Amino acid sequence: MEHSKKYATVKKYYDSKLWSIKRVRDAVVKEWITPEEFEEITGQPYEEEA
Repeated sequence: MEHSKKYATVKKYYDSKLWSIKRVRDAVVKEWITPEEFEEITGQPYEEEA
């Protein structure tokens, strides 16, 4: 599977604990990553904020 251009950056920041789950969710909203990539990075299902 090919990842989005910013996938590696978002994953690195999350894995390094520089970004919270909210920041990763914001990356989906900005279309940096897909909802599926959110789930791959965080291990949690993607749900839009209310």
